[in-house]
Amino acid sequence: MKVLECIPNISEGKDKEKIDRILSALKPFETVKCLNVSSDKDHNRSVITLLGPAEDVPKAMMALALAAIEQIDMQHHRGSHPRIGAVDVVPFVPIRGMEMSEAVEIAHRFGKELGEKAGIPVYFYEEAALREDRRNLADVRRGQYEGLPEKLKRPDGAPDAGVAEFNPEAGATIVGARPPLIAFNVNLHTNDKKIADAIARAVRYKTGGFKAVKAMGVALEDKGMVQVSMNLVNFKETPIHRVVETIRFEAARYGVQIAECELIGLTPMASLEEIVRFYLQIPDFSVDQIIESHLLP
Repeated sequence: MKVLECIPNISEGKDKEKIDRILSALKPFETVKCLNVSSDKDHNRSVITLLGPAEDVPKAMMALALAAIEQIDMQHHRGSHPRIGAVDVVPFVPIRGMEMSEAVEIAHRFGKELGEKAGIPVYFYEEAALREDRRNLADVRRGQYEGLPEKLKRPDGAPDAGVAEFNPEAGATIVGARPPLIAFNVNLHTNDKKIADAIARAVRYKTGGFKAVKAMGVALEDKGMVQVSMNLVNFKETPIHRVVETIRFEAARYGVQIAECELIGLTPMASLEEIVRFYLQIPDFSVDQIIESHLLP
């Protein structure tokens, strides 16, 4: 069986009842499992992890997307995380028995259908990008929801699918296909966002940091802290512990300590091997030493 993962990010992280109403759209799809829902009030965003047969996941995702667009009005959305629409980003990730090219085909088909049904602009990114300048998610989302009206007027802002008109309630959606990544945040004992911005610049590839790290500084007003919010796009190339320790070192320059770390959604089991090897000093540790790993199919 071909197994596909989808990790939609929707622009609602505060209203639990609204999130539950959106998630209820998944009930008819028994073969698709909702493995995790991570909601953040400061980001005002929820990250949902779906897993199931490749032919069923896009159907469940379409129901979820249409429910989110019905429930979320972007005209009233406020949050610290960049976003371009009610259903901000929809990445499809091939997990088992699939090639990336198949996930790309699914992403293109899904994006076109969503654009037509919801009447919204749709952009394709990462492996599904139709233009090289739209491969990077941050580049596609530049200007965010507020910049969409002007963006859609420019030739270089024309969507890849859907309608080339501003939908004030729903905004736009970015659809893609990519390998697994880890959404990982490090919260700092300070409310000075400039420190988080400086550390994000130090660790992200675009400004001289680790090749497999995308990062930005975020203010967490409810917690009175700031955060280095990251996507780790290749944990084998840049393991989690290496990023954490670099952030710890950089934060110390400002007299700041790490308050806590956050794992958003799920992570591959193999990503934890290096963490155990480093912090517990077990150089030959393997996930095969975890009892439960032998119960997996």
